[in-house]
Amino acid sequence: MLKKILDGKSCAKCRLCCVFDSSDVWETPVFTQEIRDRILQHSPETEFLPKDGGFIFKVGELSDGELFSCPALTEKGCMLGDDKPFDCRIWPYRIMEIGGRRAITLASICEELYNRPLSQLTEFLKEGLAERIFSYAQEHPEIVKPYDEGYPVLMFEPK
Repeated sequence: MLKKILDGKSCAKCRLCCVFDSSDVWETPVFTQEIRDRILQHSPETEFLPKDGGFIFKVGELSDGELFSCPALTEKGCMLGDDKPFDCRIWPYRIMEIGGRRAITLASICEELYNRPLSQLTEFLKEGLAERIFSYAQEHPEIVKPYDEGYPVLMFEPK
């Protein structure tokens, strides 16, 4: 979905979006039943919790410095390929709720996009991605995260 502005080789080398610490474990993606089942076939020890019609990883408490890696992450990259959860396909864009409205924000941890002009990132959204994100969020409200002030707001959903 983001291949026009995000280089796949840079993503494959970085993988920060697939590893979580205690401060960002709330960012783990929401999985459909089908994707959850695929992960369980590969990593049967993985535990999930239901979340508003979807599933999230059961991570537990992480101590300072301890990391949780997505069980779908392998040495070759994501085992899900193009079937990644929507959260992953749009990352580092995030859909969050601010004051009762949905907004598209940006995760600052992705250096590849964070160092680009916000105007470029917003323009890319206007080319159709924003409409897809807001439409998906309407159908799947479980992917909408509460707003975190560390995420720049790029665009609000039209009223």
